[in-house]
Amino acid sequence: MPIWLSIALVILIAYSILGWSLYFMQPKFLYSPVKRVPYDPSDIGLNFENVTFLSRDKIKLNGWFIPAKDAKFTILFCHGNGGNMTHRLDTINILNELGLNCFIFDYRGYGNSNGKPTEEGTYLDAKAAWDWLTVNRNVDPENIIIFGRSLGGSIAAHLAKKVNPRGLIVESSFTSYIDMGKKSYPYMPVRWFATFSYKTIDYVKMVHCPIMIIHSRNDEIIPFEFGLRLYDAASEPKEFVEIFGTHNDGFLHSGETYRKSWSQWLRFIAEYEKVEKPTLRKSS
Repeated sequence: MPIWLSIALVILIAYSILGWSLYFMQPKFLYSPVKRVPYDPSDIGLNFENVTFLSRDKIKLNGWFIPAKDAKFTILFCHGNGGNMTHRLDTINILNELGLNCFIFDYRGYGNSNGKPTEEGTYLDAKAAWDWLTVNRNVDPENIIIFGRSLGGSIAAHLAKKVNPRGLIVESSFTSYIDMGKKSYPYMPVRWFATFSYKTIDYVKMVHCPIMIIHSRNDEIIPFEFGLRLYDAASEPKEFVEIFGTHNDGFLHSGETYRKSWSQWLRFIAEYEKVEKPTLRKSS
């Protein structure tokens, strides 16, 4: 056998092994749950309600409801792919200081939630969290803002297109799972091998409420360009906020810029109700 053919065969075999390894390892790459929950909001001085609720397919889920004094809006928080609720205490504290109620939950397989994470499962979990807020807690959908960070941005957008929230915030998220795969493995036929979709950009197009997109130009995991593309795909009214810092700590490094952007957008959301939904007068 000619040496060039032998080299080509070795390369082909190695490529195939890598490809199939990536194919079967996708769930491990996408979901990084942590079961241990060593802290809760009381450790940062916040009162909270520990909530247990069921998804439509009867998976027992766990969440925290953290009230804020005189809050007008409630945030339904869909977190990212790693850790669990414990790792979002910094964000929960910021939301509380902004005067927002927060309901954060763990997807199946994360923290004290049962089951194993899947794409459809994360969608069902977010819908179950929405149902708990609107039915069990009796929160008016007009006062709920859905917020998702990273993978949670895709899950939040998927939920927002199915329900009727006051607004949607997508932070540090991607356009689709396949686009992320192409970025990470440009030499692989990602479209053929992808077992997940998470088509955030398609979901955003179907959302009919005010949207704020937040992304850091320094994000080393999800390109800044993806945030711009999500913004372009969204319908008005919409806003784009550029922060700075890495993927996991941009909201902290941006400090006052981050908080000010939230505050300004919340004021807009409050006024938007008055403009878009005027009081109807009875006809005589």
